Amino acid sequence: MKAADLDLLTSVSAPTVHPGGGRAVVSVTHPDLAADATVGQLWTVPLTGHAAPKRLTRGFRDTAPQFSPDGRLIAFLRAVPKSPPQLFVVDAGGGEPVPVTDRKLGVSEFAWAPDGRALAFVSREPEQGRYGTVEGLEPNAEPARRIRTLKYQANGLGYITDRRSHIYLAQVPDVWGEPVVQPAPNPDGALPSVALVAEPRQLTTGEWDDHSIAFAPDGSALAFISARHESRDDDLRSSVFLIDPRDPNAEPRDVTAEHGSWSMIELGYGLNGVLYFTAQDVGDSGRDFVARNAALYAVDAESAEPRLLTDPETVDLTESAIVAFEDDSVLVQDRSRGALVLTRVTAAGESERLTGSEVVIGGVAAAGATLVAAFADATTHGDVALIERGDLRRLTDFSQSLRVAGVIAPRELTVTGRDGYPVHGWVFSPDGDGPHPVLLNIHGGPFAAYTVSVFDEAQVYAQAGYAVVMCNPRGSAGYGQEHGRVIRQAMGTVDLNDVLDFLDGAIAENPSFDAERVGIMGGSYGGYLTAWTIAHDHRFAAAIVERGFLDPEAFVGTSDIGSFFGDEYTGTDPELIRSQSPQAVVAQVATPTLVLHSSNDLRCPLGQAERYYASLKRQGVETELVVFPGEDHELSRAGRPRHRQERFDVILDWWAHHLPSARNSA
Repeated sequence: MKAADLDLLTSVSAPTVHPGGGRAVVSVTHPDLAADATVGQLWTVPLTGHAAPKRLTRGFRDTAPQFSPDGRLIAFLRAVPKSPPQLFVVDAGGGEPVPVTDRKLGVSEFAWAPDGRALAFVSREPEQGRYGTVEGLEPNAEPARRIRTLKYQANGLGYITDRRSHIYLAQVPDVWGEPVVQPAPNPDGALPSVALVAEPRQLTTGEWDDHSIAFAPDGSALAFISARHESRDDDLRSSVFLIDPRDPNAEPRDVTAEHGSWSMIELGYGLNGVLYFTAQDVGDSGRDFVARNAALYAVDAESAEPRLLTDPETVDLTESAIVAFEDDSVLVQDRSRGALVLTRVTAAGESERLTGSEVVIGGVAAAGATLVAAFADATTHGDVALIERGDLRRLTDFSQSLRVAGVIAPRELTVTGRDGYPVHGWVFSPDGDGPHPVLLNIHGGPFAAYTVSVFDEAQVYAQAGYAVVMCNPRGSAGYGQEHGRVIRQAMGTVDLNDVLDFLDGAIAENPSFDAERVGIMGGSYGGYLTAWTIAHDHRFAAAIVERGFLDPEAFVGTSDIGSFFGDEYTGTDPELIRSQSPQAVVAQVATPTLVLHSSNDLRCPLGQAERYYASLKRQGVETELVVFPGEDHELSRAGRPRHRQERFDVILDWWAHHLPSARNSA
């Protein structure tokens, strides 16, 4: 894969399965360099016979399909260029989609009512006078914001206190009825006002965000997650609430706050009416989030104390949905050693793994005993499979063109570190005999992980002639809480040792790797550890520090997570903070360093990069600062396709000048 092959990175949504089985529907999306946007449509995937998958819709970007309870309709989100996604429904057999919403700021999620006659959805409500609510009023002409909270921005969104997300209920339109059309202007030129969609009923309100919605099987309750307690600005707690969607005067009821201190992740109902949720236990302070695995809990009745069903030390459901399966079970995804393992958990807490360690299960749907999953692996960026007796039977091959372009399968490797600790990761070897220059890649997080699925960055660098080495050092997710928590207020210690030990071990096991020609790079926490490493180890020909957490002292008050992230990861004592700060040891850096950042990054703000770059420049280190306009912290994963390609071009140009390969030289 080369940078110009970004168009081939096809992603598949969580599937939805017709209630009678027989077929599934997924959203298939990909970056489109010509459109400079992510585009995609809904596809129907037959589960039996030999019929090929076929496109169901033809929108610009259609996502998040869900069959109605009776299987006659499919609801989904549709976005058009320069507009937010809206909720639509379409005949499950095909036809013209009909809009359900026309929200100023779009719709983020939705759920079918059990009777199929209504849809609940989540949408942000703009404050009057902002976000286009006054025609002709430009953003720079809006009134000043008066901020009284610590949490008032979110990366990828911006200000949030003047556009809170709340829950609404809309009636499902008749997709087989007469269409609603806009009348022609009157003789005086006035345009008659016609509502193209029905006005929804707002279910929640207030100075907080509501999200993650699910209906009880009998329709008597709608569950959602919210943080409504008085100290919500100072901690990470949230609760599960219930509201009766049938009662216009109903008030939400908190069903979890009195039982624990949790940061909620996801929720869902089982077919037996049990309410399940995943959450991190954030302790008495409500802030102890570092490397806390999300566990599964069950609430048998509204007043019942939640029951813990999975062990948070060994099972991590942070990236999991909750899908009802059979009478007494739900399906979840366990983050484990670079895989997302589909796991069945019963209401009694018994669990069974349904997939192995060689795939990442991105989503799953069930209809009776039929299980359909979206998955990725070492040669597949996204496809659909039936799960049968623990095996995956592939139903699609959306990654065929990517494999034709060239996908290099990695070799899994575990290296024993200097203190005897096993460090797990992967090595990519380019074609040819070598010797190959080596790139040490470090992931973000830090409580995240490289996975077994196709990783575009490793593919592009390996195709350019570089050996790519990447591991999940201590601090990463998927290896138990102890593995992740050991770097709490000790960043740049054993995690530094682990990445260097893995690098040494990978080079020792691969004679074609050139130990004398090594580069280092990483983003976010990976940018942090790259900057920290080059201040302490001077073997590297060059480095790339991207969107890095570089100055913990300046993180507070500038980052959207600055009110808690640094306090928990690096502590609050000034000397302790400086002992873990790349900015505090920047004077020790002599390695040529490219600093990459995005102008709208609210997670690791641009100032983190600017100060680090200025320090390097002032002390005479060869350096360059590259800033991508309009992008945020997700540039490398979800930025504009042309910027993503340009980013690869900039990176390869840097390596061509400082660490040339047989295929990438200046």
